[in-house]
Amino acid sequence: MLRDTRTGVSSIDGGNTYVIHSPFAVGTELSVTPAGSDEALTSTIVELGDGEVYADRTEFNGLILTDRHQLTPLAGGGTRIIHQLIIGGQDAATIGPKLGPQISEDYPAVMDQLIAAARTR
Repeated sequence: MLRDTRTGVSSIDGGNTYVIHSPFAVGTELSVTPAGSDEALTSTIVELGDGEVYADRTEFNGLILTDRHQLTPLAGGGTRIIHQLIIGGQDAATIGPKLGPQISEDYPAVMDQLIAAARTR
């Protein structure tokens, strides 16, 4: 399911488009075209754990953006998903506090929609 949230055209309005360039594995690059943009960014999968964790890293204007999603099964059923955006690199301390919320404010809603779409594949 994690693979399905990061491949192909997003099935939600206003969502990013993801194109994976090799097998779904650590080290694989994917193109991410943000909603409303014609220019793709290149991300690299940096962490992947059998349905438990997914993280990719994107370098952009001297910043290093790492998106990490941790999935934990709940005892009563369902899954808890923790979304984390890590901003590093040049000027992260000054740019990060403004950029971080712009990037991550819709994580929970978008990931819920992507996971729902992945379940239908």
